[in-house]
Amino acid sequence: MPLAAIALGANLGAREQTLRLAVDALRTLGEVVAVSTFFDTEPVGYTHQPRFLNGAAVLRTALAPSALLRELLSIERHHGRDRTGAVPKGPRTLDLDLLLYDDLIVETEALVLPHPEMHRRTFVLQPLAAIAPDWMHPVLHQSIAGLLQAIVATA
Repeated sequence: MPLAAIALGANLGAREQTLRLAVDALRTLGEVVAVSTFFDTEPVGYTHQPRFLNGAAVLRTALAPSALLRELLSIERHHGRDRTGAVPKGPRTLDLDLLLYDDLIVETEALVLPHPEMHRRTFVLQPLAAIAPDWMHPVLHQSIAGLLQAIVATA
């Protein structure tokens, strides 16, 4: 079965509890192989908002990427996230991003894999590198640990 890497984030409400409940919900979609610790991070982009708690999970799933994305969005909605009319990169109760799905490269209107911004985001790479450092980015042909090291070196 394929492996999917999922970024988790929250900056409203009981952040840690929400992330733990989201991980529990992921268990209904397959086998959660690994979950990172959670990292307290500054907001990026829209900075006038509370700090985030970010993490990552690796999920073994039989769901196709598009079906998995639909389920992730459903979990977000269940936890109070409403993407319609929301401030881009603004406050949210829960954010689940599908980062990688095996070594697939997909570009549709609804889904881009690998996630197009993941290699630029320390708050994504740090937790993912903690649980899947050797996973290779299928476009950049660098490991997650290598991508994180490159960001840290330029900061």
